[in-house]
Amino acid sequence: MAPTIGFIYPDHAAEDDYPRAAELLEVDLRVAHIYGTDLHAVPELLDLGSPDKLRHGAGLLAEHKPAAVVWACTSGSFVYGPDGAREQVRDLAEAAGVPASSTSFAFVNAAREIGVARVAVCASYPDEVAKLFVDFLASEGIRVVSMSSAGIDTAAEVGTLSPERVLELAVANDHPEAQALLIPDTAMHTLEVLPKLEATLGKPVLTANQVTIWEGLRLAGHTVASEQLGKLFAERHIHVGH
Repeated sequence: MAPTIGFIYPDHAAEDDYPRAAELLEVDLRVAHIYGTDLHAVPELLDLGSPDKLRHGAGLLAEHKPAAVVWACTSGSFVYGPDGAREQVRDLAEAAGVPASSTSFAFVNAAREIGVARVAVCASYPDEVAKLFVDFLASEGIRVVSMSSAGIDTAAEVGTLSPERVLELAVANDHPEAQALLIPDTAMHTLEVLPKLEATLGKPVLTANQVTIWEGLRLAGHTVASEQLGKLFAERHIHVGH
């Protein structure tokens, strides 16, 4: 029987990616919402990912008895820096009483899983915030060969981007030396366009909600594959986690 995975999602934007994935993968994905300003700015992001807010999110998920919990926010985790992001995950695991992670570490683990160490980053955030993601990846041994920032200030605005616009951004901001393209915002709808992204670019694409879902399943040790969720979810790349 498939485990229940819990996700703490900030505000509202692209959370419908989770039921879409749950249906494709035939798993139980539960989303709890926490709230703060959705501005992509450092002070606001530090508040959004604060221990109190994540403990509240863990409490909202407790009734579902999740096997793992993931903080479904990239910027609200990497903004703490590598050490702070680790502490954030440790605190969340303690609050939830189950293994925990965040989208930032999900990107790192997913990149390692598919064997890529050189990536391009197509970020929706303002430049100042996007650079912190580049620093985070570098600290984990992943080299960013190019980084673009769309400069979108709020998560709500990112959530309105059409599949066509997401594809345009990806194509415009890939790099020939990159082994994969990373699109790091859980506010962006990406799951429905993933197969087209990879087919168009001719390389793996890792997106925030995709890697977050994969990370939760990995933490729970659940093996599941789908050809519609990119190379990361291809059969040969799914394995039992720890």
